[in-house]
Amino acid sequence: MSYFLALMLISLLFPLVQSWRCRTIRERMLCYTSISTRAAVCLLFFARRLDDAMIGLVAVIVLCLGNSGLMFLVNLTQGLEEECE
Repeated sequence: MSYFLALMLISLLFPLVQSWRCRTIRERMLCYTSISTRAAVCLLFFARRLDDAMIGLVAVIVLCLGNSGLMFLVNLTQGLEEECE
């Protein structure tokens, strides 16, 4: 299980590198949602390894609420950009 956790931590680098290459704010925000999803999954495995329910609860809250809020902001900024043009 620790190998899987190490692989998940390494996989956090891929969207981070992609966010540096992105030109628009929408693409960067989508990369950050991918980072937050992967970090929450890492937290779930970490909580299971430590047998700590509070860390798992935080990871579930991040999975449920964090990504939806960020995706809402992406759609909102896209709508505002289309209105301005």
